[in-house]
Amino acid sequence: MNSGNVGALGEEVACRYLEEKGMQVIERNFKRGIGEIDIIAKKSDVIHFVEVKSFSREMSGHRPEDNVHRRKLQKVKRTGELYMLERGIGEVSCQIDVVCIIFDQNKRTARCRILENV
Repeated sequence: MNSGNVGALGEEVACRYLEEKGMQVIERNFKRGIGEIDIIAKKSDVIHFVEVKSFSREMSGHRPEDNVHRRKLQKVKRTGELYMLERGIGEVSCQIDVVCIIFDQNKRTARCRILENV
């Protein structure tokens, strides 16, 4: 499984995971020149800008969220602001979440966890 496949599969798994948690996925792969948001979801009156990080296997001492840096979060924030502006969405609560996924190819399973409001 190459990194592109892992990323695409990770986003699919993340969408199902978020829906199981009661979120409604409203958009995927929102891209603009300043950045990209993997998943935009909504629960109650809160919009969630979700960054997905997935690994094809567990690596000793390294977690998916270790690949989410301050600069990436700033890009997600700015891109989220642009999304809100383009969609004409006024004052609503927003947050940035990270969904971390580790695939076990032998068992054909995925372990997911969410870091909320990073």
